Amino acid sequence: MALGDKIIMHQVEMVSLDSLVPDNHIYREFRAIWSFAGVEKKLKKFEKDNAYKGFGMLRLFKCLLLQFMEDHSDREMERFLQENNAGKWFCGFSLAEKTPDFSVFSKARKRIGTKALSLIFSDLRDQLKAHGLINEVFNFVDASALISKSQLWKERDKAIKAKYEKLNNEVLPKVAHDKQARIGCKGKDKYWYGYKKHASVDMQSGLINKVAITPANVTDAQGFKHVCPEQGAVYADKAYCTKASRKTAAKKRCHLAAIKKNNMKGKNKDLDRWVTKIRSPYERVFSKQNKRVRYVGVEKNQFAAFMEAICFNLKRLVLLDAPSLSLT
Repeated sequence: MALGDKIIMHQVEMVSLDSLVPDNHIYREFRAIWSFAGVEKKLKKFEKDNAYKGFGMLRLFKCLLLQFMEDHSDREMERFLQENNAGKWFCGFSLAEKTPDFSVFSKARKRIGTKALSLIFSDLRDQLKAHGLINEVFNFVDASALISKSQLWKERDKAIKAKYEKLNNEVLPKVAHDKQARIGCKGKDKYWYGYKKHASVDMQSGLINKVAITPANVTDAQGFKHVCPEQGAVYADKAYCTKASRKTAAKKRCHLAAIKKNNMKGKNKDLDRWVTKIRSPYERVFSKQNKRVRYVGVEKNQFAAFMEAICFNLKRLVLLDAPSLSLT
């Protein structure tokens, strides 16, 4: 360097990703509640012939968890991980490490599959039972509509071209892209095309105990068998006041406290008002969830339902101040 030239000094500052995540960040609370040790064990068998560029199934599972937690599409999730330091930290990436592109997430969902995710959900639920957070003494059961498409003009045109007289649940599988979605009805005039989500909520803690997806034309009473708890009292609306629901509850040794319809014998309006008041706080489990489905078919939407239930329970556990659980 010639005499008189300026000497430029560069200061290098070492920053860890952990230091960039606030101590009170909710992702830290999730990690304090759930160590993911059991999840890692269940996902280990999927590590063979890893087609996901070496990211590892546990890290990809955490990516999917955040995807449903934040309600992101695959492309939005790719950008989220690129830009969000807390997201990188939670999923196990370093500050400068390359994160997955959008195409990896669909492959990961397919590789894990609904069956493996159901085992993860069940294991987490069993641990919550062991900690006394799910007791199944008092349970809330209900179903909500999931819309696949808001308009069926294309399907109608195909049905007309094929000379079908009506566009109904018998014709739809022949003309629709989603072969498993159906037209459902609630009450006398609320129709939708898609699926139905059935769920059981423990009324002590507000945690989701069971969740199931069916085509929209499956009645609440028919879907009850998928989410009926193993014991306790079950509070439900008029849709569950059927012989089939009572039979299902009896098999599980549950007491079904369903509101009776107006034309039923022995209807007690005061009792029904009390049941309605007891049930009302737990309606929020359904009111705050997305009513549009992401995927085609029962299996893929069941995967989404399990993920959404896990996310809901984690958020609920934070509100219950349960970081000391150390779930595996």
